[in-house]
Amino acid sequence: MNTLLPPTDALAATSRTEARFVGAAGELQRLPWLHVAQELALEELTPVRVFPVRRERRVAPGWWWSATSGQLVHYGFGAMRTQVMLLDRDPDVASMACSPVELAWLGRGGETVVHTPHLMARLQDGSGVLVDCAGRDGDSKRLKERASEVRAVVEAAGWRYRIALPPEPVVAANVRWLSGYRHPRNGGSGRMAEIAACFARPRPLEEGVSQLGDPIAVWPAVFHALWGGVLNTNLELPLHERTIVSAAAERVAA
Repeated sequence: MNTLLPPTDALAATSRTEARFVGAAGELQRLPWLHVAQELALEELTPVRVFPVRRERRVAPGWWWSATSGQLVHYGFGAMRTQVMLLDRDPDVASMACSPVELAWLGRGGETVVHTPHLMARLQDGSGVLVDCAGRDGDSKRLKERASEVRAVVEAAGWRYRIALPPEPVVAANVRWLSGYRHPRNGGSGRMAEIAACFARPRPLEEGVSQLGDPIAVWPAVFHALWGGVLNTNLELPLHERTIVSAAAERVAA
């Protein structure tokens, strides 16, 4: 592809780095990365490639309902699903997609380098982030070797790039539990202000739940509040009924 430039030139002419994505009609399109980064809503695109089913992986491709965007996000494997879950809880994130774009440029030896970042996130300020997911054993050798080139290409267009490491098992388990209550229906009608007021001072979960009313109705709302950041706790410790929880500072101030 004679439109591609080596990494050093790509920094000076990002429009010569190619972006490949699936268009509205399902066709593969190729445009300059600079144009795509600045003009296209990548978060609205489908994955640029089919996620394979691999027998050695514990988690097959699937769908995640995003509480942030209200849309389904198609993920390819377990580490990708975990990072989608964490992005969905991040208040700085407005929307996300899995592998919506493939980047191509010329490597230092003149060879064509093609890389498909695992995730894309659109932040609340309108900026974009591309993310690769490290596995339980850390970055792969290939990802380590390619990361600096990918970062240069991505950042030259004004975006950010990072490699997301797996969260600690306890954190992942806690957030996974809370994600089961991420749908707004669990928040109840106008209960968040009441819940924040109840936990204005730090107190055990069960103590606040008992004060708020019927536990069967209250627990889902409290877990929804923890998911959405209305309530805070240390997620590096296992969640249980005596976990100390408090309202977020801005909720108390309000």
